[in-house]
Amino acid sequence: MDSTVQPAREMNASIRSLKDLIDAASGRSIKPSMGREDSGRAEILPFPFLALVGQTEMKLALLLALINPNIGGVLLIGPRGTGKTTAIRGLVDLLPDVPRSMCYYGCMPEDIEIGGIDAVCPDCARKYALNEPLASLDRVRLVELPLNSQLNDVVGGIDERAAIHERVRLRRGILAQADKNLLHVDEVNLLADEVVDAILDASAQGAYTVRRGPMVATYRSQFTLIGSMNPEEGRLRPQIFDRFGLRIVARGLSTVDERFEAYKRTAAYLSKPRQLTKAYEEDTRMVKQEIQSARDAVAGIRISEEISSLALQIIKVLQIDSLRAEITLFEAAKAYAAMDARQVMRVDDLIAVLPMALRMRRSVFMNQYFAERAVEEEEIQHTITQIIHPKNQETKDETL
Repeated sequence: MDSTVQPAREMNASIRSLKDLIDAASGRSIKPSMGREDSGRAEILPFPFLALVGQTEMKLALLLALINPNIGGVLLIGPRGTGKTTAIRGLVDLLPDVPRSMCYYGCMPEDIEIGGIDAVCPDCARKYALNEPLASLDRVRLVELPLNSQLNDVVGGIDERAAIHERVRLRRGILAQADKNLLHVDEVNLLADEVVDAILDASAQGAYTVRRGPMVATYRSQFTLIGSMNPEEGRLRPQIFDRFGLRIVARGLSTVDERFEAYKRTAAYLSKPRQLTKAYEEDTRMVKQEIQSARDAVAGIRISEEISSLALQIIKVLQIDSLRAEITLFEAAKAYAAMDARQVMRVDDLIAVLPMALRMRRSVFMNQYFAERAVEEEEIQHTITQIIHPKNQETKDETL
């Protein structure tokens, strides 16, 4: 008898209702096999971040974003093949481990410190009472948003698998999965506006709320946001553009030597990826420690009145209206000073981050719009002076 026929007969014999059929189709009724199976796992070694050739500004911006999340993320703009995605995927090896909840609901010890014991689920409340850990250290992961993602995929919604089995619960979205991780939004200019708005709101607030009928859930979403786009494939709305902190224009390598060196390292990675990764392992470990030290020190960086005055004067001269300009500028300069193990910001720190923090923030349309409104306002005031004020003066003269 065919070996595939017998299990099928056994499965059909065990089906007594529609629920049994659904359980069988979903795999719930299948007993685990004791034999050796393919786990479907393959080790993927990212191209070492430190092995990237050139692209100094892009690498600096990404490191600053890792050190200080208050920068507001990074947007990489450039044509295909300039190393944007490769650089982003290499960042995970530079970040230290982070505490991650072991609970389905994402309960953390700080939730109890802020909101009391009722702020966590009953199971975590019991663990806390027994002095059992609620979180464990875990590696930072890179969460990449698929290009065809819909709003329900991003924020979450009704768990359809649970609904099949007569259970109603909310399913975590990609934003909740990105908590304490890196979130890469590739081709951000091609996503639906509602999806981009949800991502940027969650990034700015560190949490978001999902409402589906009577069910409401708030998820933590503290991640480092990195977007990338090819301007040939479409433009980004100005209001979305403004929400990204640092903006980097990634172009191809300019010199022959750099391009050939990039080729040699790529060829070495394709033929022996483990060997290339091993060659940069010690340097990667050192940079990882330096990033952690800079993270710990960035909150204590002081901004002098002289530095702040210079920065704000530059923003004023450039006619940048958005307040996010100085937020990004000061936070990036603090991260740059922390990289240099200093507690006081210097002018050099400002100079290093000014272009990437302020470029593409001016709006020609808005500047022209405000200029036209100023002319209109002047005409209104002139008309008021010419018509109303003389009549008031005549009335005063008649009274006298």
